[in-house]
Amino acid sequence: MRPIEVAAVYPHSPALVWAALSSIEDHVTWMKDAERITFTSDSRRGVGTAFDCATRVGPLRTLDRMLVTEWEEGTAIAVTHRGLVTGAGRFTLTPVGGGTRLAWREELSLPWWLGGALGGLVARPVLTALWRGNLRRFGESLDD
Repeated sequence: MRPIEVAAVYPHSPALVWAALSSIEDHVTWMKDAERITFTSDSRRGVGTAFDCATRVGPLRTLDRMLVTEWEEGTAIAVTHRGLVTGAGRFTLTPVGGGTRLAWREELSLPWWLGGALGGLVARPVLTALWRGNLRRFGESLDD
C-alpha cells in the first residue's frame, strides 16, 4: 500500500502536544481504531518499547504488535507493525506560527486474505478518513 499521511495543526506548544502524544497508553482515548494497548516490554517510553494494540476497523479486528524504533524527544516517534498487518508508522511534530503541526505517516502491508495490495487500495480512503478523525479527537483532547 502506498504511504498514507495525515496532518493537523494545533494552537498549542510542541511541549504540550508532545506530552500527550508520548503517552502511548492514552492513544486509545483518541484513536477510534485502537481498543486496548498492552505493554509487552518493561518500558513505556523510548526506543525498544513494545506493545500489543487490539485494533478494530469496522468488522475487522486484529492484534497489532508494535515496537518503537525511533524516539526523538519532543519531535518524533516511529514504530514497526509486526502483526498480521506489517509496516511502519511515524509521528512528527513541527513548530508552526504559534502552534504545532502533527504529521502521521503509515506504510502498511495487508495479508493476502485481506486482499494484499488490492485490499490496500480499498483500505486507503477508509484509513485516511479514520486517521484524520483520530487527529481531530487528539486535538479535542488537548483542549480538555
